Amino acid sequence: MSKLYLVPDRKDMERMCTLAAEYGCAFEYNDFFWPEVMEDSQKKKEIIEDFRACKESFINKCYGDENVNDQFAPNLFENDTMHGAFLDVTIHSDDPLIRDASLLRVRQSMEIAKNMGLKGVVFHTGRLAGFRAAGYLRNWRDRNEAFFRVIACKYPSQQIYMENMFDEAPDILAGLAEKMWDVKNFGVCLDYAHAMLSKCPGREWIETLAPYIRHIHINDNDLQNDLHLAVGSGTLDWQEFDSLTREYRVEAPVLVEVNGYEAQRESLQYMKKHGIYPMEREREK
Repeated sequence: MSKLYLVPDRKDMERMCTLAAEYGCAFEYNDFFWPEVMEDSQKKKEIIEDFRACKESFINKCYGDENVNDQFAPNLFENDTMHGAFLDVTIHSDDPLIRDASLLRVRQSMEIAKNMGLKGVVFHTGRLAGFRAAGYLRNWRDRNEAFFRVIACKYPSQQIYMENMFDEAPDILAGLAEKMWDVKNFGVCLDYAHAMLSKCPGREWIETLAPYIRHIHINDNDLQNDLHLAVGSGTLDWQEFDSLTREYRVEAPVLVEVNGYEAQRESLQYMKKHGIYPMEREREK
């Protein structure tokens, strides 16, 4: 299982593949959640074929023709993941038109992942941040549970990760994950940078969600805005993140969710230097 993920840049894939190979990273694709892409079958096909060609070319360059053949090529994406639709996706909406459109986008995301042979898909909670009316929260949980049980059953080969967006605390997401505990291909994606924008401390986020975390997103910010800075270049306390993930025995791969080769290399170098999870600490080597 890959311990690290990067967001690939289609315009810079040779360097991206080199960096991924150096650190043993898989890719998480951020190219498919845009509505204009989801509505254009030809565009989706072009993006997938572009990524496949780049990966095949890199493997061929590094390891020779014998590693790129009809048998190997379909497995090029098997450890990779993607970010599913999230813009305006509101599965729990009382408006049937909004709800139906949201369900369609999720299904489209899952179909892309299935056709590519991806390991998993990340979705957002889509909640109104800070709105904690009991009926609203119950409706959010129950409708998400009912829908994602069906989706998980229909796509058993893909993991489904529910990510906190601007949620003010981890309790509501944990409640859904607990209800879905028996669904083996459903879990939580903890976005630590998003969590640190809330007033809820990191310890509470990780302690509450630890049993359900299957995937992690990290990047840096100023504790005020979702900036997606290189890890170590902002205000987040990465030693605390590292200590908490190890204390609560979280075992989940980590996406370095920053854009561009330079920011990704900077992040990986910082994580390696300081032994930030999932990198090995010096004393553990």
